[in-house]
Amino acid sequence: MPEPPPELVGRLRAAGCVFAEQEAVLLLDAAGSAERLETLVARRVAGEPLEYVVGWAAFCGLRLVVEPGVFVPRHRTELLVDEAARLLDGPGRPVVLDLCCGSGALGAALAARQEVEVYAADVDPAAVRCARVNLAKVGGRVFEGDLFAPLPRDLRGRVDVLLANVPYVPTEAIALMPPEARDHELRRTLDGGADGLDLMRRVSAGASAWLAAGGHVLVESSARQAEAMCAVLAAYGLVPRVVTDDEWGATVVVGTLDRR
Repeated sequence: MPEPPPELVGRLRAAGCVFAEQEAVLLLDAAGSAERLETLVARRVAGEPLEYVVGWAAFCGLRLVVEPGVFVPRHRTELLVDEAARLLDGPGRPVVLDLCCGSGALGAALAARQEVEVYAADVDPAAVRCARVNLAKVGGRVFEGDLFAPLPRDLRGRVDVLLANVPYVPTEAIALMPPEARDHELRRTLDGGADGLDLMRRVSAGASAWLAAGGHVLVESSARQAEAMCAVLAAYGLVPRVVTDDEWGATVVVGTLDRR
């Protein structure tokens, strides 16, 4: 691939883009024409996330469609996919539910590793559009609505793994987030309420009715919230544990349904 023009790299670096050379290559690839390139560069220099500018995000080796406003999957969330894949490592075709699915990144990444039956749901129409594109190749079914409400009733009691990358940033901490997230992603994709656990409580409250015996809920967390998340899962009859990855600075809380 040819080197990007130095002036383009310079504009991006001056705007604060740490990986200016790599971003320049991606912008050139997405543009197709000099006029289109100028439009894309102007958006990026103004602070719009690169993923929105080029129309896709990289996650677990996949290129996933994202629209402006849709939550951009973070690399640290790959730990959640890794742990889910470990739990489902066995025969059969397990059922996976991706709640608050955003672009459908979690379900798509897990389905790329092993054969699974994928369901997903999100309240945001743009997120649902993206998820339907990203999950189409694996036959995933995507529903629009609030958490469990839009799901088919025959899914109850059949879910082996429930992935829920719910918003967990405390409301007052939103102002401290990087501008790319704070100013461009929808607030409801970030804001977890006063202690960051509002959505997590709602997922935990409904999970048992949808999980199969021995099924698991996996939720991303910050290190400081993990203990509180474990307490929430335990309060709703799920056996909690914490998985961490120091390299990525990632934390995942797992709750298992024991119906013995």
